[in-house]
Amino acid sequence: MTDTDVTLTVNGTSRPLGGTPAHTTALDWLRDTGLSGSKEGCAEGECGACAMLLATPTPDGGTAWTPVNACLVPVYALNGQEIVTAEGLGSPEDLHPVQEKLAEAGGSQCGYCTPGFACSMAGEYYRADRAPIDASAPAHDEDCPAHDAEHGPNGFDLHALSGNLCRCTGYRPIRDAAYSLGSPADSDPLRQRLQEPAPSAIPTDAVVDGARFVRPATLAETLRLLHDEPDALLVAGSTDWGVEVNIRGRRAPLVVAIEQLDELRTLSIEDDVVEIGAALSLSEVEKRLDGRIPLLAQLFPQFASRLIRNRGTFGGNLGTGSPIGDTPPALLALGARVVLASVAGEREVDLAEYFTGYRQTVRAADELIRAIRIPLPLAGLTAFHKIAKRRFDDISSVAVAFALDVDDDGIVTAARIGLGGVAATPLRARATEEALIGQPWNVATVRTASEILKNEGTPMSDHRASADYRSLMLGSALLKLYSTTQRPQAEGIDSKEVPA
Repeated sequence: MTDTDVTLTVNGTSRPLGGTPAHTTALDWLRDTGLSGSKEGCAEGECGACAMLLATPTPDGGTAWTPVNACLVPVYALNGQEIVTAEGLGSPEDLHPVQEKLAEAGGSQCGYCTPGFACSMAGEYYRADRAPIDASAPAHDEDCPAHDAEHGPNGFDLHALSGNLCRCTGYRPIRDAAYSLGSPADSDPLRQRLQEPAPSAIPTDAVVDGARFVRPATLAETLRLLHDEPDALLVAGSTDWGVEVNIRGRRAPLVVAIEQLDELRTLSIEDDVVEIGAALSLSEVEKRLDGRIPLLAQLFPQFASRLIRNRGTFGGNLGTGSPIGDTPPALLALGARVVLASVAGEREVDLAEYFTGYRQTVRAADELIRAIRIPLPLAGLTAFHKIAKRRFDDISSVAVAFALDVDDDGIVTAARIGLGGVAATPLRARATEEALIGQPWNVATVRTASEILKNEGTPMSDHRASADYRSLMLGSALLKLYSTTQRPQAEGIDSKEVPA
């Protein structure tokens, strides 16, 4: 591959990437080429000032404008792809409807975050299934989002902006601008673009100053490369590696991009198992499952932000081996298994046996995670509790996932509890599970099990929480779950025992 073969379409114009250092992020490349609308606020994917729109494929063969953090995406991962930045939405002489509404509402404040807000807002503006809400629907209709504080009368989902932070605290006018948006005109070029296919992934092999970025064409080619180059760094959404590059100055001699491999982007629901491809973004999984797995449906809105979920993957969250990832506790509670692939074939590992130490797993250097398998049927009672300093877009101090079965006689017949943030690895709360199984689902059982749960793991003190606080949150988590299935006052539970 020559330098002229590596290109990216930006705001409708093809631009060469050749010669760019292999570790360069899309944000740095954009600013170096003169497109300075995208800003660097945090370089960690938390503020959204760098948001851009990426053309991604839809199931019907069309395109969706998907907002992503430019600060985390390796620019070579965009070879042959198409993006739109704030400059491509409109100009001072011809504002885009999103930009116009932001200006009218006074939503720009100091303006630093505005380009990112505009791109995230535009992604929601062009969402195919966004539609005005019937305001005449009765207020008691729980399925009607007209009375949901996080949706506007035009169907705008405020979670689309959950990854965008305004330093001037100007959220009300930004929300007002979002809720005043109509539907895109038929003549809107970006709307018309949605009817055409998204760009296909282009195999890439770029070497600059000794560093190499590779996008293999197939899974077989990827596995062969891993076999020959066991030190290669696998990157999917790059929501973790991008932070390492930006904040810690990490560099890798060989990066292998796998997020567009068709073999890693499948999702199937069989009679006895749900299999989720390791490279499907969390947003794609959320949409395809459509609530089929209630525990994951609770997890998704609490996992970082929409900008991160548009790139982050199950495979990446498990592949890092981090003890504070949000998906492992939920997957542990679901009894998930990990499918590992290499040139020698595939093997399946119980997730409870997958983690071996801090950021260490049983995955060999020449293996990658191909899929996650969740057995069916699902437990009857599930919940995901995330304790963090912010409601959204934050790292958890403690994450607890429950999956219990209670029979008609009120006896707990099965229990799986996944924990995150309380040990060097995510883990199952085995002792608590044993204390529940075979016991009546009542306040006495729950209190006894809660005392055991508070001592599971080895909670430590850090900048997110103290060890005592983590232990307290563990101890109250089961009581909180129980309170959702009973009337606390009638069962003698003090409301102070159940945190909000």
